[in-house]
Amino acid sequence: MTPAKIAVVIPAYNEEQTVAQVVRAALQLTPDVVVASDGSSDRTAQVARDAGAHVVELNPNGGKGAALHAALNATDAEYVVMLDADLIGLTLEHLNILLAPVLAGRLDMSIGIFEGGGLMTDLGNKLTPHLSGQRACRRAWLLHVPRLGQERWPEPAITDALKAGGVRWDYVELPNLAQVMKEEKRGFWKGVGYRSRMYVDLLSYGRRKKKNLKD
Repeated sequence: MTPAKIAVVIPAYNEEQTVAQVVRAALQLTPDVVVASDGSSDRTAQVARDAGAHVVELNPNGGKGAALHAALNATDAEYVVMLDADLIGLTLEHLNILLAPVLAGRLDMSIGIFEGGGLMTDLGNKLTPHLSGQRACRRAWLLHVPRLGQERWPEPAITDALKAGGVRWDYVELPNLAQVMKEEKRGFWKGVGYRSRMYVDLLSYGRRKKKNLKD
């Protein structure tokens, strides 16, 4: 039996401090690691390239959905693992936890939840688990999610597709994994503003979906 072809796709925006360690961990799973730098103004693209990733550069910034869509189109793998670029403590074990139930056919999508990585990241992830950026699934299914590339934040569109399509999915715990908080990366007030805009965009997904259906 031919081994399944797997890729790791990583949307990234100004993540030069953390993207290399995420790429290096991903390369332990597969040589097919794609970073989509979403209009980054720092060295994200070069740092990811130096770490061994294939890099797609988007200009101007189009949002995480556009970056994810571009990364998916830069590989022909059957299965993909999606990762955020600001993870701390990522290991091969975490990637296998995400991928194993999908490869075994028990799930169509696994969604990773932080456990024991830090109080704030654990809490935020558990309060909004449907917004997790750590997932595994078949690439073809993800590419057919309506409006995936048009949404700045693609998670609501993916959740919608999971509910509508009778897809088997579940959460899996990712022990001792954390994420750099936006307030830490961008400074407190800029981070709060960025997070607020993100939640406004996420909460308005339903309205955009209805408008799109009418149009």
